[in-house]
Amino acid sequence: MDYLNHLITVVDPPFVRQSCPQPYQNTTLDFSLYSYGDRDVNVTVFVNCTALSPPIPGMHDMGCAPGGRHGYYQLTGDNHIEMFGNCSSMVVVPIHQTAANDIGSGKLNFSDAVKGGFSLRWEAGKGWCRDCVESGGRCGFDVLSPENHTCFCPHNSTLGTCPPTNEEPVGHPKNAKIKGIIIGVSAATGAFLLLCTCYLFYKHKKKRRFPPSSKSLSQSSSLKPSLMDPEMGSALLQTQVFSYAELEEATNKFDASNKLGDGGFCTVYKGKLQDGRTVAVKRLYENNYRRLEQFMNEIQILSRLRHQRLVILYGCTSHHSRELLLVYEFVSNGTLAHHLHGSPASQDILTWPTRLRIAIETADALAYLHAVNPPVIHRDVKTNNILLDSNFHVKVADFGLSRLIPKDVTHISTAPQGTPGYLDPEYHQLFQLTDKSDVYSFGVVLFELISSKPAVDMTRNRSEINLANMAITRIQKGELEQLVDTALGYQSDEVTRKTITMVAEVAFRCLQSDADMRPPIKEVLEVLQAIESDGYRPEKEHGDAESRDDAELLKNTEPFSPDSIMNRWTSRSTTPQSSE
Repeated sequence: MDYLNHLITVVDPPFVRQSCPQPYQNTTLDFSLYSYGDRDVNVTVFVNCTALSPPIPGMHDMGCAPGGRHGYYQLTGDNHIEMFGNCSSMVVVPIHQTAANDIGSGKLNFSDAVKGGFSLRWEAGKGWCRDCVESGGRCGFDVLSPENHTCFCPHNSTLGTCPPTNEEPVGHPKNAKIKGIIIGVSAATGAFLLLCTCYLFYKHKKKRRFPPSSKSLSQSSSLKPSLMDPEMGSALLQTQVFSYAELEEATNKFDASNKLGDGGFCTVYKGKLQDGRTVAVKRLYENNYRRLEQFMNEIQILSRLRHQRLVILYGCTSHHSRELLLVYEFVSNGTLAHHLHGSPASQDILTWPTRLRIAIETADALAYLHAVNPPVIHRDVKTNNILLDSNFHVKVADFGLSRLIPKDVTHISTAPQGTPGYLDPEYHQLFQLTDKSDVYSFGVVLFELISSKPAVDMTRNRSEINLANMAITRIQKGELEQLVDTALGYQSDEVTRKTITMVAEVAFRCLQSDADMRPPIKEVLEVLQAIESDGYRPEKEHGDAESRDDAELLKNTEPFSPDSIMNRWTSRSTTPQSSE
Protein backbone atom coordinates (compact mmCIF):
# COMPACT_ATOMS: atom_id res chain seq x y z
CA MET A 1 0.00 0.00 0.00
CA ASP A 2 1.29 3.42 -0.97
CA TYR A 3 -0.96 5.73 1.06
CA LEU A 4 0.79 8.89 -0.08
CA ASN A 5 0.01 8.26 -3.75
CA HIS A 6 -3.17 6.19 -3.24
CA LEU A 7 -1.61 3.14 -4.91
CA ILE A 8 -1.97 -0.54 -4.11
CA THR A 9 0.12 -3.31 -5.65
CA VAL A 10 -1.95 -6.39 -6.59
CA VAL A 11 -1.18 -9.76 -8.10
CA ASP A 12 -3.35 -12.62 -9.32
CA PRO A 13 -3.10 -15.33 -6.57
CA PRO A 14 -2.61 -18.31 -8.96
CA PHE A 15 0.45 -16.56 -10.42
CA VAL A 16 2.19 -16.68 -7.04
CA ARG A 17 1.66 -20.43 -6.66
CA GLN A 18 2.66 -21.38 -10.21
CA SER A 19 6.28 -21.83 -11.21
CA CYS A 20 5.32 -20.79 -14.73
CA PRO A 21 2.28 -18.49 -14.62
CA GLN A 22 0.17 -18.54 -17.78
CA PRO A 23 -2.09 -15.45 -18.06
CA TYR A 24 -5.19 -16.71 -19.87
CA GLN A 25 -7.54 -13.76 -19.38
CA ASN A 26 -7.44 -9.99 -19.25
CA THR A 27 -7.85 -8.01 -16.04
CA THR A 28 -11.17 -6.22 -15.50
CA LEU A 29 -11.70 -3.37 -13.05
CA ASP A 30 -14.55 -1.47 -11.46
CA PHE A 31 -13.41 1.96 -12.60
CA SER A 32 -15.65 3.68 -10.05
CA LEU A 33 -13.31 2.28 -7.39
CA TYR A 34 -9.95 1.82 -9.12
CA SER A 35 -7.90 3.01 -12.06
CA TYR A 36 -4.60 1.79 -13.48
CA GLY A 37 -1.51 3.46 -12.07
CA ASP A 38 1.09 5.32 -14.10
CA ARG A 39 3.96 3.16 -12.83
CA ASP A 40 3.16 0.19 -15.08
CA VAL A 41 3.42 -0.86 -18.70
CA ASN A 42 1.36 -3.39 -20.61
CA VAL A 43 2.95 -6.58 -21.85
CA THR A 44 1.22 -8.44 -24.69
CA VAL A 45 1.25 -12.18 -24.07
CA PHE A 46 0.46 -14.91 -26.63
CA VAL A 47 -0.30 -18.24 -24.95
CA ASN A 48 -0.52 -21.86 -26.06
CA CYS A 49 1.41 -21.30 -29.28
CA THR A 50 3.31 -23.43 -31.74
CA ALA A 51 7.04 -22.72 -32.14
CA LEU A 52 7.85 -19.63 -34.19
CA SER A 53 10.05 -20.27 -37.20
CA PRO A 54 11.60 -17.97 -38.15
CA PRO A 55 11.58 -15.84 -34.97
CA ILE A 56 9.68 -12.53 -35.00
CA PRO A 57 11.68 -9.46 -33.90
CA GLY A 58 10.56 -8.17 -30.49
CA MET A 59 8.74 -11.43 -29.64
CA HIS A 60 10.30 -13.26 -26.67
CA ASP A 61 9.75 -16.86 -25.58
CA MET A 62 8.41 -17.17 -22.02
CA GLY A 63 10.65 -20.22 -21.67
CA CYS A 64 8.38 -22.39 -19.53
CA ALA A 65 5.14 -23.18 -21.38
CA PRO A 66 3.83 -26.70 -20.57
CA GLY A 67 3.00 -29.62 -22.86
CA GLY A 68 5.46 -28.86 -25.62
CA ARG A 69 3.60 -25.63 -26.44
CA HIS A 70 5.12 -22.15 -26.27
CA GLY A 71 4.25 -18.81 -24.78
CA TYR A 72 5.53 -15.51 -26.17
CA TYR A 73 5.47 -11.93 -24.94
CA GLN A 74 6.40 -8.55 -26.33
CA LEU A 75 7.06 -5.28 -24.53
CA THR A 76 6.06 -3.10 -27.47
CA GLY A 77 2.46 -2.30 -28.34
CA ASP A 78 2.61 -3.82 -31.82
CA ASN A 79 0.44 -6.88 -32.47
CA HIS A 80 1.71 -9.34 -35.05
CA ILE A 81 -1.06 -10.74 -37.20
CA GLU A 82 0.93 -13.90 -37.90
CA MET A 83 0.72 -14.84 -34.19
CA PHE A 84 -3.04 -15.33 -34.21
CA GLY A 85 -2.93 -18.44 -36.31
CA ASN A 86 -0.27 -20.04 -34.12
CA CYS A 87 -1.66 -19.24 -30.62
CA SER A 88 -4.92 -19.91 -28.81
CA SER A 89 -5.29 -16.43 -27.31
CA MET A 90 -3.71 -13.06 -26.68
CA VAL A 91 -3.75 -11.38 -23.26
CA VAL A 92 -2.55 -7.95 -22.17
CA VAL A 93 -0.89 -8.04 -18.74
CA PRO A 94 0.21 -4.95 -16.78
CA ILE A 95 3.56 -5.20 -14.95
CA HIS A 96 5.69 -2.65 -13.12
CA GLN A 97 7.82 -0.41 -15.31
CA THR A 98 10.91 -1.43 -13.32
CA ALA A 99 10.18 -5.10 -14.00
CA ALA A 100 9.78 -4.37 -17.71
CA ASN A 101 13.15 -2.63 -17.77
CA ASP A 102 14.77 -5.58 -15.97
CA ILE A 103 13.28 -8.00 -18.50
CA GLY A 104 14.72 -5.99 -21.35
CA SER A 105 18.19 -5.95 -19.74
CA GLY A 106 18.08 -9.66 -18.87
CA LYS A 107 18.02 -9.12 -15.09
CA LEU A 108 14.54 -10.68 -14.67
CA ASN A 109 12.56 -13.41 -16.37
CA PHE A 110 8.93 -13.13 -17.44
CA SER A 111 7.53 -15.35 -14.65
CA ASP A 112 9.04 -13.26 -11.86
CA ALA A 113 7.91 -10.05 -13.54
CA VAL A 114 4.27 -11.24 -13.63
CA LYS A 115 4.47 -12.41 -9.99
CA GLY A 116 5.50 -8.87 -9.04
CA GLY A 117 1.99 -7.68 -9.88
CA PHE A 118 0.95 -4.20 -10.93
CA SER A 119 -0.42 -1.02 -9.39
CA LEU A 120 -3.95 0.29 -9.03
CA ARG A 121 -4.91 3.76 -7.91
CA TRP A 122 -7.91 3.79 -5.58
CA GLU A 123 -10.44 6.57 -5.80
CA ALA A 124 -10.85 7.35 -2.07
CA GLY A 125 -11.48 11.04 -1.49
CA LYS A 126 -12.79 11.52 -5.04
CA GLY A 127 -16.19 9.92 -4.55
CA TRP A 128 -17.58 7.81 -1.77
CA CYS A 129 -15.53 9.29 1.10
CA ARG A 130 -15.08 12.87 -0.06
CA ASP A 131 -17.35 14.12 2.74
CA CYS A 132 -15.08 12.54 5.36
CA VAL A 133 -11.94 14.10 3.91
CA GLU A 134 -13.57 17.52 3.60
CA SER A 135 -14.74 17.35 7.23
CA GLY A 136 -11.15 16.95 8.40
CA GLY A 137 -11.04 13.15 8.74
CA ARG A 138 -9.18 10.33 7.06
CA CYS A 139 -11.18 7.78 5.13
CA GLY A 140 -11.04 4.12 6.12
CA PHE A 141 -13.00 0.90 5.88
CA ASP A 142 -14.70 -1.36 8.42
CA VAL A 143 -15.43 -4.94 7.30
CA LEU A 144 -18.40 -4.99 9.67
CA SER A 145 -19.99 -2.11 7.79
CA PRO A 146 -19.22 -2.64 4.10
CA GLU A 147 -22.03 -0.33 3.06
CA ASN A 148 -20.36 2.62 4.80
CA HIS A 149 -16.84 3.97 5.13
CA THR A 150 -15.31 4.75 8.49
CA CYS A 151 -14.18 8.32 9.01
CA PHE A 152 -11.19 8.60 11.34
CA CYS A 153 -11.54 11.94 13.10
CA PRO A 154 -9.13 13.76 15.48
CA HIS A 155 -10.84 12.43 18.59
CA ASN A 156 -12.70 9.29 17.47
CA SER A 157 -13.95 7.32 14.48
CA THR A 158 -17.45 7.56 13.09
CA LEU A 159 -19.61 6.64 10.13
CA GLY A 160 -20.06 9.41 7.60
CA THR A 161 -18.23 12.61 8.51
CA CYS A 162 -16.41 14.14 11.46
CA PRO A 163 -18.63 16.22 13.76
CA PRO A 164 -18.15 19.99 13.36
CA THR A 165 -15.99 21.73 15.94
CA ASN A 166 -17.00 25.11 17.37
CA GLU A 167 -13.77 25.83 19.21
CA GLU A 168 -12.35 29.36 19.05
CA PRO A 169 -8.69 29.88 18.12
CA VAL A 170 -6.12 29.68 20.89
CA GLY A 171 -5.65 33.11 22.50
CA HIS A 172 -9.17 34.31 21.64
CA PRO A 173 -10.60 36.55 24.46
CA LYS A 174 -13.53 34.17 24.78
CA ASN A 175 -11.14 31.32 25.49
CA ALA A 176 -9.35 33.34 28.19
CA LYS A 177 -12.65 33.93 29.96
CA ILE A 178 -13.64 30.31 29.67
CA LYS A 179 -10.23 29.27 31.00
CA GLY A 180 -10.79 31.32 34.16
CA ILE A 181 -14.20 29.79 34.69
CA ILE A 182 -12.84 26.28 34.19
CA ILE A 183 -10.10 26.81 36.79
CA GLY A 184 -12.61 28.00 39.38
CA VAL A 185 -15.09 25.23 38.71
CA SER A 186 -12.34 22.60 38.67
CA ALA A 187 -11.16 23.60 42.16
CA ALA A 188 -14.65 23.26 43.60
CA THR A 189 -15.33 20.06 41.68
CA GLY A 190 -12.05 18.53 42.86
CA ALA A 191 -12.98 19.00 46.51
CA PHE A 192 -16.44 17.53 45.90
CA LEU A 193 -15.04 14.49 44.03
CA LEU A 194 -12.57 13.83 46.84
CA LEU A 195 -15.45 13.57 49.30
CA CYS A 196 -17.41 11.35 46.93
CA THR A 197 -14.40 9.07 46.41
CA CYS A 198 -13.96 8.57 50.14
CA TYR A 199 -17.66 7.77 50.55
CA LEU A 200 -17.70 5.29 47.63
CA PHE A 201 -14.54 3.58 48.90
CA TYR A 202 -16.23 3.09 52.30
CA LYS A 203 -19.37 1.66 50.66
CA HIS A 204 -17.30 -0.64 48.43
CA LYS A 205 -15.39 -2.12 51.38
CA LYS A 206 -18.66 -2.70 53.18
CA LYS A 207 -20.28 -4.49 50.22
CA ARG A 208 -17.29 -6.71 49.38
CA ARG A 209 -18.43 -9.18 52.02
CA PHE A 210 -21.58 -9.73 49.99
CA PRO A 211 -20.70 -9.83 46.25
CA PRO A 212 -23.75 -9.31 44.03
CA SER A 213 -24.85 -12.29 41.97
CA SER A 214 -26.09 -11.94 38.41
CA LYS A 215 -29.76 -11.09 38.15
CA SER A 216 -32.43 -11.70 35.53
CA LEU A 217 -34.12 -8.60 34.19
CA SER A 218 -37.33 -10.56 33.77
CA GLN A 219 -37.42 -11.52 37.45
CA SER A 220 -36.06 -8.53 39.33
CA SER A 221 -37.63 -5.11 39.71
CA SER A 222 -34.82 -3.74 41.86
CA LEU A 223 -32.05 -3.60 39.27
CA LYS A 224 -29.69 -0.68 39.16
CA PRO A 225 -30.52 1.83 36.40
CA SER A 226 -27.15 1.11 34.76
CA LEU A 227 -28.25 -2.48 34.14
CA MET A 228 -31.55 -1.59 32.55
CA ASP A 229 -29.90 -0.39 29.31
CA PRO A 230 -32.88 1.67 28.10
CA GLU A 231 -31.30 1.96 24.61
CA MET A 232 -31.66 -1.77 24.24
CA GLY A 233 -35.43 -1.53 24.57
CA SER A 234 -36.89 -4.93 25.38
CA ALA A 235 -33.86 -6.86 24.14
CA LEU A 236 -32.84 -7.91 27.64
CA LEU A 237 -36.29 -8.73 29.00
CA GLN A 238 -35.57 -12.44 28.99
CA THR A 239 -31.81 -12.26 29.35
CA GLN A 240 -29.67 -12.73 32.40
CA VAL A 241 -27.17 -9.96 33.07
CA PHE A 242 -23.76 -11.05 34.32
CA SER A 243 -21.10 -8.87 35.85
CA TYR A 244 -17.72 -8.71 34.13
CA ALA A 245 -16.03 -9.94 37.33
CA GLU A 246 -18.28 -13.00 37.42
CA LEU A 247 -17.36 -14.05 33.90
CA GLU A 248 -13.71 -13.21 34.41
CA GLU A 249 -13.71 -15.62 37.34
CA ALA A 250 -15.64 -18.26 35.35
CA THR A 251 -12.97 -18.28 32.62
CA ASN A 252 -10.01 -17.99 35.02
CA LYS A 253 -9.34 -14.45 33.80
CA PHE A 254 -9.82 -15.52 30.18
CA ASP A 255 -6.93 -17.92 30.40
CA ALA A 256 -5.55 -19.05 27.05
CA SER A 257 -6.02 -22.70 28.04
CA ASN A 258 -9.78 -22.08 28.11
CA LYS A 259 -9.91 -20.64 24.60
CA LEU A 260 -12.30 -22.53 22.34
CA GLY A 261 -11.62 -20.55 19.18
CA ASP A 262 -11.40 -17.21 17.42
CA GLY A 263 -14.08 -15.74 15.21
CA GLY A 264 -13.90 -12.79 12.88
CA PHE A 265 -14.51 -10.29 15.64
CA CYS A 266 -14.40 -12.25 18.89
CA THR A 267 -12.74 -14.94 20.96
CA VAL A 268 -14.73 -17.70 22.67
CA TYR A 269 -13.70 -19.15 26.04
CA LYS A 270 -14.92 -22.11 28.04
CA GLY A 271 -16.02 -21.22 31.55
CA LYS A 272 -17.82 -22.52 34.62
CA LEU A 273 -20.33 -20.36 36.47
CA GLN A 274 -20.76 -20.34 40.23
CA ASP A 275 -24.00 -22.32 39.85
CA GLY A 276 -22.05 -25.14 38.14
CA ARG A 277 -23.10 -24.54 34.54
CA THR A 278 -20.40 -24.98 31.89
CA VAL A 279 -20.67 -22.15 29.40
CA ALA A 280 -19.07 -20.61 26.34
CA VAL A 281 -18.22 -16.92 26.78
CA LYS A 282 -17.92 -14.85 23.60
CA ARG A 283 -15.63 -11.87 24.12
CA LEU A 284 -15.96 -9.14 21.49
CA TYR A 285 -12.68 -7.51 20.53
CA GLU A 286 -13.73 -3.86 20.83
CA ASN A 287 -16.61 -1.90 22.31
CA ASN A 288 -17.32 0.26 19.28
CA TYR A 289 -20.57 1.09 17.53
CA ARG A 290 -20.58 -1.89 15.17
CA ARG A 291 -19.67 -4.38 17.89
CA LEU A 292 -22.43 -2.99 20.12
CA GLU A 293 -24.90 -3.27 17.25
CA GLN A 294 -24.10 -6.96 16.71
CA PHE A 295 -24.03 -7.54 20.48
CA MET A 296 -27.55 -6.11 20.86
CA ASN A 297 -28.79 -7.84 17.71
CA GLU A 298 -27.74 -11.27 18.93
CA ILE A 299 -29.44 -10.67 22.27
CA GLN A 300 -32.62 -9.44 20.62
CA ILE A 301 -32.79 -12.44 18.28
CA LEU A 302 -31.80 -15.29 20.60
CA SER A 303 -33.65 -14.08 23.69
CA ARG A 304 -36.97 -14.57 21.88
CA LEU A 305 -36.22 -17.92 20.22
CA ARG A 306 -36.51 -21.42 21.68
CA HIS A 307 -35.62 -24.44 19.56
CA GLN A 308 -33.63 -27.58 20.29
CA ARG A 309 -31.41 -26.95 17.24
CA LEU A 310 -30.46 -23.38 18.22
CA VAL A 311 -27.70 -22.60 20.71
CA ILE A 312 -29.08 -21.26 24.00
CA LEU A 313 -28.13 -17.74 25.07
CA TYR A 314 -27.81 -17.69 28.87
CA GLY A 315 -27.08 -14.00 29.19
CA CYS A 316 -24.66 -11.13 28.69
CA THR A 317 -22.92 -8.25 30.37
CA SER A 318 -24.47 -4.82 30.44
CA HIS A 319 -23.37 -2.76 27.44
CA HIS A 320 -21.97 -0.30 30.00
CA SER A 321 -19.66 -3.07 31.17
CA ARG A 322 -15.90 -3.03 30.79
CA GLU A 323 -16.24 -5.48 27.90
CA LEU A 324 -19.07 -6.87 25.79
CA LEU A 325 -19.52 -10.54 26.71
CA LEU A 326 -22.17 -13.04 25.64
CA VAL A 327 -22.76 -16.28 27.54
CA TYR A 328 -24.02 -19.42 25.77
CA GLU A 329 -24.56 -23.05 26.56
CA PHE A 330 -21.36 -25.01 26.03
CA VAL A 331 -21.54 -27.32 22.97
CA SER A 332 -18.86 -29.93 23.48
CA ASN A 333 -17.95 -31.23 20.03
CA GLY A 334 -16.88 -28.06 18.24
CA THR A 335 -17.94 -26.88 14.80
CA LEU A 336 -18.95 -28.82 11.73
CA ALA A 337 -16.18 -27.01 9.83
CA HIS A 338 -13.59 -28.42 12.23
CA HIS A 339 -14.82 -31.97 11.68
CA LEU A 340 -14.94 -31.57 7.90
CA HIS A 341 -11.70 -29.64 7.35
CA GLY A 342 -9.72 -29.84 10.60
CA SER A 343 -7.75 -32.59 12.32
CA PRO A 344 -10.79 -34.89 12.95
CA ALA A 345 -11.41 -35.12 9.20
CA SER A 346 -8.68 -37.75 8.79
CA GLN A 347 -10.43 -40.02 11.31
CA ASP A 348 -13.55 -40.44 9.15
CA ILE A 349 -15.82 -39.84 12.16
CA LEU A 350 -18.57 -38.22 10.10
CA THR A 351 -20.12 -41.09 8.15
CA TRP A 352 -22.62 -40.29 5.43
CA PRO A 353 -25.72 -41.14 7.57
CA THR A 354 -24.35 -38.79 10.26
CA ARG A 355 -23.80 -36.04 7.70
CA LEU A 356 -27.31 -36.46 6.33
CA ARG A 357 -28.70 -36.20 9.88
CA ILE A 358 -26.65 -33.01 10.43
CA ALA A 359 -28.09 -31.55 7.20
CA ILE A 360 -31.64 -32.36 8.31
CA GLU A 361 -31.19 -30.85 11.76
CA THR A 362 -29.63 -27.69 10.31
CA ALA A 363 -32.52 -27.34 7.85
CA ASP A 364 -34.92 -27.88 10.76
CA ALA A 365 -33.35 -24.96 12.64
CA LEU A 366 -33.55 -22.68 9.59
CA ALA A 367 -37.15 -23.71 8.90
CA TYR A 368 -38.01 -22.68 12.46
CA LEU A 369 -36.28 -19.29 12.02
CA HIS A 370 -38.14 -18.61 8.77
CA ALA A 371 -41.50 -19.61 10.31
CA VAL A 372 -41.47 -17.52 13.51
CA ASN A 373 -43.25 -14.17 13.60
CA PRO A 374 -41.54 -12.01 12.52
CA PRO A 375 -39.30 -14.32 10.48
CA VAL A 376 -35.57 -14.37 11.16
CA ILE A 377 -32.99 -14.48 8.37
CA HIS A 378 -29.75 -15.89 9.78
CA ARG A 379 -27.58 -14.31 7.04
CA ASP A 380 -24.41 -16.21 8.00
CA VAL A 381 -25.22 -19.90 7.54
CA LYS A 382 -21.92 -21.76 7.29
CA THR A 383 -20.20 -24.81 8.74
CA ASN A 384 -18.31 -22.65 11.27
CA ASN A 385 -21.66 -21.62 12.76
CA ILE A 386 -23.02 -25.16 13.03
CA LEU A 387 -22.00 -26.59 16.41
CA LEU A 388 -22.12 -30.30 17.27
CA ASP A 389 -22.75 -31.87 20.66
CA SER A 390 -21.24 -35.14 21.89
CA ASN A 391 -23.80 -37.13 19.88
CA PHE A 392 -23.26 -35.03 16.74
CA HIS A 393 -26.60 -33.25 17.06
CA VAL A 394 -26.74 -29.71 15.65
CA LYS A 395 -26.83 -26.36 17.43
CA VAL A 396 -26.92 -23.39 15.02
CA ALA A 397 -25.05 -20.40 16.44
CA ASP A 398 -23.88 -16.81 15.78
CA PHE A 399 -26.80 -14.47 15.14
CA GLY A 400 -24.79 -11.26 15.04
CA LEU A 401 -25.71 -10.61 11.39
CA SER A 402 -29.28 -11.95 11.59
CA ARG A 403 -32.25 -9.80 10.67
CA LEU A 404 -35.95 -9.77 11.51
CA ILE A 405 -38.19 -9.41 8.44
CA PRO A 406 -41.80 -8.22 8.92
CA LYS A 407 -44.44 -10.61 7.63
CA ASP A 408 -45.87 -8.13 5.12
CA VAL A 409 -42.66 -7.65 3.09
CA THR A 410 -40.79 -9.99 0.78
CA HIS A 411 -37.31 -8.63 1.47
CA ILE A 412 -35.33 -5.92 3.18
CA SER A 413 -32.92 -3.69 1.31
CA THR A 414 -29.49 -3.78 2.92
CA ALA A 415 -25.87 -3.94 1.89
CA PRO A 416 -24.62 -7.54 1.57
CA GLN A 417 -23.03 -9.03 4.66
CA GLY A 418 -21.95 -12.59 5.27
CA THR A 419 -19.06 -14.92 4.52
CA PRO A 420 -17.42 -15.26 1.08
CA GLY A 421 -18.31 -18.57 -0.52
CA TYR A 422 -21.72 -18.68 1.18
CA LEU A 423 -23.11 -15.32 0.08
CA ASP A 424 -26.22 -15.36 -2.11
CA PRO A 425 -25.18 -13.88 -5.50
CA GLU A 426 -28.59 -12.26 -6.04
CA TYR A 427 -28.39 -10.62 -2.61
CA HIS A 428 -24.90 -9.43 -3.53
CA GLN A 429 -26.12 -7.93 -6.82
CA LEU A 430 -29.52 -6.50 -5.84
CA PHE A 431 -28.92 -5.68 -2.15
CA GLN A 432 -32.16 -7.53 -1.31
CA LEU A 433 -32.05 -9.92 1.64
CA THR A 434 -34.68 -12.69 1.66
CA ASP A 435 -35.18 -16.09 3.26
CA LYS A 436 -33.83 -17.56 0.00
CA SER A 437 -30.43 -16.07 0.90
CA ASP A 438 -30.24 -18.58 3.76
CA VAL A 439 -31.33 -21.33 1.35
CA TYR A 440 -28.38 -20.54 -0.94
CA SER A 441 -25.91 -20.65 1.98
CA PHE A 442 -27.42 -23.94 3.11
CA GLY A 443 -26.87 -25.35 -0.38
CA VAL A 444 -23.16 -24.62 0.02
CA VAL A 445 -23.20 -26.43 3.39
CA LEU A 446 -24.78 -29.47 1.71
CA PHE A 447 -21.98 -29.62 -0.84
CA GLU A 448 -19.42 -29.30 1.96
CA LEU A 449 -21.03 -32.34 3.61
CA ILE A 450 -20.89 -34.24 0.31
CA SER A 451 -17.35 -33.28 -0.69
CA SER A 452 -15.55 -32.47 2.61
CA LYS A 453 -14.13 -29.47 0.73
CA PRO A 454 -14.17 -25.92 2.18
CA ALA A 455 -16.48 -23.32 0.64
CA VAL A 456 -13.49 -21.26 -0.51
CA ASP A 457 -10.01 -22.61 -1.16
CA MET A 458 -7.43 -20.38 -2.82
CA THR A 459 -5.18 -23.39 -3.52
CA ARG A 460 -7.71 -24.87 -5.96
CA ASN A 461 -7.76 -24.00 -9.66
CA ARG A 462 -9.09 -20.55 -10.42
CA SER A 463 -12.47 -21.79 -11.68
CA GLU A 464 -12.89 -24.02 -8.61
CA ILE A 465 -11.87 -21.68 -5.80
CA ASN A 466 -15.57 -21.26 -4.99
CA LEU A 467 -17.12 -24.62 -4.03
CA ALA A 468 -20.58 -23.58 -5.26
CA ASN A 469 -19.22 -22.94 -8.76
CA MET A 470 -17.24 -26.18 -8.70
CA ALA A 471 -20.27 -28.21 -7.63
CA ILE A 472 -22.60 -26.72 -10.24
CA THR A 473 -20.05 -27.37 -12.99
CA ARG A 474 -19.49 -30.96 -11.88
CA ILE A 475 -23.20 -31.73 -11.80
CA GLN A 476 -23.87 -30.09 -15.16
CA LYS A 477 -21.10 -32.24 -16.66
CA GLY A 478 -22.40 -35.41 -14.98
CA GLU A 479 -19.23 -35.69 -12.86
CA LEU A 480 -20.70 -35.82 -9.36
CA GLU A 481 -18.45 -38.75 -8.40
CA GLN A 482 -15.42 -36.43 -8.80
CA LEU A 483 -16.89 -34.13 -6.14
CA VAL A 484 -17.87 -36.69 -3.51
CA ASP A 485 -15.49 -37.47 -0.62
CA THR A 486 -14.13 -40.94 -1.44
CA ALA A 487 -14.31 -41.94 2.25
CA LEU A 488 -18.13 -41.86 2.19
CA GLY A 489 -18.54 -45.08 0.19
CA TYR A 490 -20.14 -43.52 -2.89
CA GLN A 491 -18.62 -46.14 -5.20
CA SER A 492 -18.94 -49.16 -2.93
CA ASP A 493 -22.41 -48.80 -1.34
CA GLU A 494 -25.54 -48.54 -3.49
CA VAL A 495 -27.74 -46.89 -0.83
CA THR A 496 -25.06 -44.30 -0.08
CA ARG A 497 -24.58 -43.58 -3.78
CA LYS A 498 -28.31 -42.99 -4.34
CA THR A 499 -28.85 -40.85 -1.25
CA ILE A 500 -25.79 -38.69 -1.98
CA THR A 501 -27.04 -38.21 -5.55
CA MET A 502 -30.43 -37.07 -4.27
CA VAL A 503 -28.94 -34.70 -1.69
CA ALA A 504 -26.72 -33.24 -4.42
CA GLU A 505 -29.87 -32.58 -6.44
CA VAL A 506 -31.37 -30.72 -3.46
CA ALA A 507 -28.18 -28.69 -3.04
CA PHE A 508 -28.13 -27.91 -6.77
CA ARG A 509 -31.65 -26.46 -6.52
CA CYS A 510 -30.63 -24.38 -3.49
CA LEU A 511 -27.78 -22.81 -5.47
CA GLN A 512 -29.87 -21.46 -8.33
CA SER A 513 -28.74 -17.92 -9.13
CA ASP A 514 -32.39 -16.78 -9.38
CA ALA A 515 -33.78 -16.76 -5.84
CA ASP A 516 -37.32 -17.50 -7.12
CA MET A 517 -36.03 -20.83 -8.46
CA ARG A 518 -34.80 -21.94 -5.04
CA PRO A 519 -37.19 -23.94 -2.85
CA PRO A 520 -38.26 -22.66 0.59
CA ILE A 521 -36.23 -24.20 3.40
CA LYS A 522 -39.34 -26.01 4.70
CA GLU A 523 -39.56 -27.97 1.46
CA VAL A 524 -35.81 -28.63 1.53
CA LEU A 525 -36.27 -30.10 5.01
CA GLU A 526 -39.15 -32.31 3.91
CA VAL A 527 -37.21 -33.70 0.94
CA LEU A 528 -34.11 -34.42 3.05
CA GLN A 529 -36.25 -36.22 5.60
CA ALA A 530 -37.81 -38.29 2.79
CA ILE A 531 -34.37 -39.16 1.43
CA GLU A 532 -33.24 -40.35 4.86
CA SER A 533 -36.45 -42.29 5.44
CA ASP A 534 -36.47 -44.06 2.09
CA GLY A 535 -32.74 -44.60 1.93
CA TYR A 536 -32.18 -45.96 5.43
CA ARG A 537 -35.52 -47.61 6.24
CA PRO A 538 -34.90 -50.45 8.75
CA GLU A 539 -35.82 -54.02 7.84
CA LYS A 540 -39.28 -55.10 8.95
CA GLU A 541 -38.17 -58.65 9.55
CA HIS A 542 -35.63 -59.42 12.22
CA GLY A 543 -34.09 -62.73 13.26
CA ASP A 544 -31.92 -64.08 10.48
CA ALA A 545 -32.02 -60.67 8.72
CA GLU A 546 -29.01 -59.71 10.81
CA SER A 547 -27.00 -62.55 9.30
CA ARG A 548 -27.65 -61.56 5.69
CA ASP A 549 -24.79 -60.08 3.78
CA ASP A 550 -24.87 -56.57 2.34
CA ALA A 551 -25.94 -57.73 -1.11
CA GLU A 552 -28.97 -59.58 0.28
CA LEU A 553 -29.99 -56.52 2.35
CA LEU A 554 -29.82 -54.27 -0.70
CA LYS A 555 -31.81 -56.75 -2.78
CA ASN A 556 -34.66 -56.71 -0.24
CA THR A 557 -34.65 -52.94 0.24
CA GLU A 558 -37.66 -51.16 -1.29
CA PRO A 559 -36.43 -49.55 -4.51
CA PHE A 560 -36.12 -45.78 -4.73
CA SER A 561 -34.64 -43.26 -7.10
CA PRO A 562 -33.95 -39.54 -7.28
CA ASP A 563 -37.20 -39.14 -9.26
CA SER A 564 -39.26 -40.87 -6.55
CA ILE A 565 -38.04 -38.31 -4.04
CA MET A 566 -38.01 -35.24 -6.27
CA ASN A 567 -41.57 -35.87 -7.40
CA ARG A 568 -42.61 -34.95 -3.87
CA TRP A 569 -41.17 -31.50 -4.43
CA THR A 570 -44.05 -29.05 -4.72
CA SER A 571 -42.19 -25.78 -4.91
CA ARG A 572 -44.61 -22.89 -4.59
CA SER A 573 -44.13 -19.69 -6.51
CA THR A 574 -42.75 -16.60 -4.87
CA THR A 575 -44.35 -13.20 -5.19
CA PRO A 576 -42.26 -10.54 -6.91
CA GLN A 577 -39.94 -8.76 -4.55
CA SER A 578 -40.59 -5.14 -3.71
CA SER A 579 -38.95 -2.56 -1.52
CA GLU A 580 -39.76 -2.38 2.15
